Amino acid sequence: MNFDTDQMSDWLLDFLLNYGPKLLGALLVLFLGFWIIKRITRLSDKMMKKSAVDDSLRPFLRSLISASLKVLLVISVMSMVGIAMTSFIAILGAAGLAVGLALSGTLQNFAGGVLILLLKPFRVNDLVEIDGHLGVVDEIQIFATVLKTVDNKVILLPNGPVSTGSVVNYTRESQRRVDLTIGIAYGDDYDRAKKVLEEIIATDERILKDPKPLIALASLGDSSVNITLRVWVKTADYWDVYFSLNEEVYKVFPKKNLNIPFPQMDVHLIKE
Repeated sequence: MNFDTDQMSDWLLDFLLNYGPKLLGALLVLFLGFWIIKRITRLSDKMMKKSAVDDSLRPFLRSLISASLKVLLVISVMSMVGIAMTSFIAILGAAGLAVGLALSGTLQNFAGGVLILLLKPFRVNDLVEIDGHLGVVDEIQIFATVLKTVDNKVILLPNGPVSTGSVVNYTRESQRRVDLTIGIAYGDDYDRAKKVLEEIIATDERILKDPKPLIALASLGDSSVNITLRVWVKTADYWDVYFSLNEEVYKVFPKKNLNIPFPQMDVHLIKE
C-alpha cells in the first residue's frame, strides 16, 4: 500500500514538473488567444465598415475569420502541450471524413451561404419571402440567413435550402406596381367612375407618371362591375399608396353617386 502511494506521488510530482508549466502556459495562451481573437474580429468588422464592404458579406466574413483563428489557436495550444501534430493531423483527417459525412447538411448550408453572397439574390435590409416566410433580411451568416418579420419575430433559415429554393425579393427593384380591383354597382356610370379614379391618382404625388397608370374594365362579376386600377410607385411608397388609394375610393365614390356593392342573394319563397 505504501509502495503504491509513493509511486503515485512520484508520478504526480514528475507530471507536474514536466507538464505543469506547459499546461499553465497553454491555458494562459488559450484564454489570451480567445480575448485577442475577439478584439481582432471586432477590429476587422470596423475596417470592413470603413471600406464599405457589403452589409450582406460582412457578417459572413466576420464569422469565418473568428472560426478560422480559433481553430489555429487550438492547434497551437495542443502543440505547446506536446501533442505530435503530424499524428494529430492524420487522426484529424480521418475523423474529418467521418464528421464531414455526418455533417453533410451543415456543409451544404455553408456552400449555400457562399452561393448567396456570390449570386446576391438578396441583401441585408431587403424585404423577401423565402419558403413561405416574409421578412426583412437581418443577417447572412455562415450557415443560416436571419429574417425579421414585420411583427418582430426572428426566423433562421438554413442557407442550403435558401440557395436552391425560390426567393421573392420585394425591394430589389426601385419601383413596384400597385394593383387594385374596385367594384361598382350595375347601373352606375363607368365613365364617371373612371374619371373619379383619374382625379384621385392625379392628386397623389407619390404615383409616378411613367409608366402610365392604367384604368380598365376588368370583368362583369356576379354582383359588381370590376375595374382594374394599376399605378407605379417607388418601392418605399408601395404600402402607403396601397392603403391610401383604398381609403380615398371608399370616401369619394359615395359622394359621386358611385356605389360599392357587396354580394347579394335573392331568395324567392313559394307558398303552396
